[in-house]
Amino acid sequence: MGVTEFLTALLSIVIIDLVLAGDNAIVLGLAARNLPKDKQKKVIVWGTIGAVIVRALATLAVVWLLKIPGLLLMGGIVLIWIAVKLLIEEKDHNVEATSSMWAAIRTIIIADAVMGLDNVLAVAGAAHGSFWLVLLGLMISVPIMVWGSTMILKLMEKLPWIIYVGSGVLAFTAAKMIVDEKLITMYFQDPLIKYGFILIVVAIVPWAGHLFKKLKHKKQVQIRDVDYAE
Repeated sequence: MGVTEFLTALLSIVIIDLVLAGDNAIVLGLAARNLPKDKQKKVIVWGTIGAVIVRALATLAVVWLLKIPGLLLMGGIVLIWIAVKLLIEEKDHNVEATSSMWAAIRTIIIADAVMGLDNVLAVAGAAHGSFWLVLLGLMISVPIMVWGSTMILKLMEKLPWIIYVGSGVLAFTAAKMIVDEKLITMYFQDPLIKYGFILIVVAIVPWAGHLFKKLKHKKQVQIRDVDYAE
């Protein structure tokens, strides 16, 4: 892997981590909100450490699994759906609060593992089989996620185009996974076809997400109007 490819992959991993796991602070806060102030910091620190270890191990496992013929193609297709879903789906933060420190830590780890499935697949795809890229990406993005995720969320609310950038990065990662699949790589030998396909996917996915989001909003407005009329 060349320097440019390495840096591009690393940047992709950091952006994916920040966009898909930007609500990490909300999970931490909700799980620890019933605890005394002196215990909240411990829960946040140990909960984060546990979540990072689980996520790192899961990502490394997926990096290995993606080497199995056919799984890179399947992962790319799933990631395209995740990129579209990012633009149309509202996040669910129904995380149970608890008064026990260890129960709160367990809640944070489990909630992060469940919410981070899309993140694991995306990072594994962007890493191109490199375990070191996964670990380096986590080392850069985790401190930002923990201490700055509330700010990231507010920034994404004020500047919606950031979400579209994240969706585009996911689409790029998905397209790269598809063209690198050994079972169909012969169809992408021509650089024009290969990079043309990647550009088409990167262009279509955010557009499709935007279109579905508008249709969903329009449907919700129609339902509200019918309920109001009744």
